[in-house]
Amino acid sequence: MYSLGIGSAYLTSVLATFGIIPEEFNFYEASVLLMAFLLLGRFLEARAKGRTNEAIKKLMGLYEVEESKVLPGKGVQGVINGKEVLVVSPGFLKENGLWKEDERVNKVLEQGKTVVFLLIDGGLVGALALADKIRPESREAIKRLHGMGIKAYMLTGDNAKVAKWVAEELGLDGYFAEVLPHQKSEKIKELQEKGFIVAMVGDGINDAPALIQADVGIAIGAGTDVAIESADIILVKNDPRDVITAIHLAKATYRKMVQNLAWATGYNTFAIPLAAGVLYSYGVLLSPAVGALLMSLSTVIVAINAKFLKV
Repeated sequence: MYSLGIGSAYLTSVLATFGIIPEEFNFYEASVLLMAFLLLGRFLEARAKGRTNEAIKKLMGLYEVEESKVLPGKGVQGVINGKEVLVVSPGFLKENGLWKEDERVNKVLEQGKTVVFLLIDGGLVGALALADKIRPESREAIKRLHGMGIKAYMLTGDNAKVAKWVAEELGLDGYFAEVLPHQKSEKIKELQEKGFIVAMVGDGINDAPALIQADVGIAIGAGTDVAIESADIILVKNDPRDVITAIHLAKATYRKMVQNLAWATGYNTFAIPLAAGVLYSYGVLLSPAVGALLMSLSTVIVAINAKFLKV
């Protein structure tokens, strides 16, 4: 949820001894955290192109992480010291029959936090609760959109409880939770079929199909190359309020286009017949030099009007 949170999730709690624990690992909370950060660290390093936090780099040097890969919309996977390690979403657990009801998990979910689970060799061993503060400018952006008569929905891979909490905090008109990457474009299509003109804001690889499906795709300059190439508009800053600025700019540009079209049409409707000699019988005739001057004047007026474009 790039556009709603500060974009830097922080750890709030670790749930260890969650289920089956391989005997040779003797996991406690610190061990769960270590394994999760080892795997996530490798993924973050690849995504950040070498700009990973120094602490994570040192942590990664303790163990060998191999065959790390992203599971789109579900988590990350890798091999640490010969053990298959996964950090995955609740949806992955449900999909593979590994989900277990737990009071601790339900509690943090109700607080609007995201929970990811640690699996080692197929065994569920722990969970991490993560939170991302809702940025103040997100509230302002949603409020301003509503003031313009525009509805705001959220598409997220997070579970329904987290999505509901965020939607209520921001006053969103609705949300789609536990949405997998390939389902995002389908949700956009659903809204379009209801008669909505849809603008989609995204920054990740998973957002690319939805950005293409939307009537207007808006990508973040700090996002992935795939998202940027798929979008119609690219925002330079990581600020959701720029979406409103883009809408105002589009409306102002359209108004100028209409003004210039009206001027050019009216001007030519009058000037062309005059140049053709319609009023010759009344002694009115434009010389070629005067006609050329008036035509140039029309172009100058249109250009000056365009220069007054402001947002």
